[in-house]
Amino acid sequence: MWLSDEVKKGDGVFMFPMRQGIIVWLYSLKHSKQLRKYGNVHYVSKRLKYAVLYCNMDEAEETMRKLASLPFVKRVEPSYRPYVKVEFESKADKEREYEYGI
Repeated sequence: MWLSDEVKKGDGVFMFPMRQGIIVWLYSLKHSKQLRKYGNVHYVSKRLKYAVLYCNMDEAEETMRKLASLPFVKRVEPSYRPYVKVEFESKADKEREYEYGI
């Protein structure tokens, strides 16, 4: 539901913008607070020195370009979660059907 374009609540229809996750690899965590102006910081890993932030999907490319130009950013990657299929087929069940002769 977090990727839906519209959700009905009561009388009206509210529009939620599509969100894109961006993984930002940092040289140092000292500057992780500065990432707030580029989007919503969802998670910061102290051990692996990366941050996950979310921004609107239509602004994602520009935000990634701005983040990559910062001196404390090592690498910027988009999250591929919106593009990954989340409905899985159970391969094990099909194999069992063959074994059982169904």
